[in-house]
Amino acid sequence: MSNYEDILYVVEDSAAIITINRPERYNAFRAKTVDELIKAFRSAWADREVRSIILTGAGEKAFCTGGDVKQRAETGDYGPSESGMFEIGYLHKLIRDVPKPVIAAVNGVAVGGGHVLHVLCDVSIAADSARFGQAGPRVGSFDAGFGSAYLARVVGEKKAREIWFWCRQYSADEALAMGLVNKVVPGADLLAEAKAWAAEINEKSPTAIKFLKQSFNADTDHQAGFSNMAMTALDLFAVSDEGMEGAKAFAEKRQPDFNSKVTWH
Repeated sequence: MSNYEDILYVVEDSAAIITINRPERYNAFRAKTVDELIKAFRSAWADREVRSIILTGAGEKAFCTGGDVKQRAETGDYGPSESGMFEIGYLHKLIRDVPKPVIAAVNGVAVGGGHVLHVLCDVSIAADSARFGQAGPRVGSFDAGFGSAYLARVVGEKKAREIWFWCRQYSADEALAMGLVNKVVPGADLLAEAKAWAAEINEKSPTAIKFLKQSFNADTDHQAGFSNMAMTALDLFAVSDEGMEGAKAFAEKRQPDFNSKVTWH
């Protein structure tokens, strides 16, 4: 749709396809991107013709690499938003709450906040070239809400801690083996496969799917409280010397020196 700048939104055969369209930044999101993603998900929720939602990224290199660290290094934040707030926490809840199945079509790198987005989708289909991982502790950031607590429900506590603490990257086949994705396909077939999954579920009872999604979510909805607290903490940490060192080092392509910035208690 023409009123979007950072994303693309189309509806095909009862499936809303939402594409993060910032390939020059590896589909990293700024505040404006998050605003537009929220609008798109709400549009898909309200549209009675839409039965499922596909979330993907533009190009072949990246699904999403999380928050735009280069912008954070330059301005100390993720840029202006309509509300004056960075609404990533609300987007997380929206992906969970929208009463329609959300399919992540992971076309490339899914790291940091981009990794969190695919984890929160109901199912994930990966291109064979996709890579997965976390980067928070490497760039002075974290997600102590859904991005970590819910991840542990998906892959188990031990693996979730490995993913977050060591910031390694994992291949699509490794992601499949740990239950992080549902299927791996050749990159050229990714969107067609996601559309096929959408077409298959679009034949099912939408009310039954709605109840089932809400039932699955009920077990982990308490994590929203952790997410709210984590976002508040992240706002404070991001502007600290230690938090800014991670962003600056990333932008300057050097190893961060956290030890000189941290305050030990």
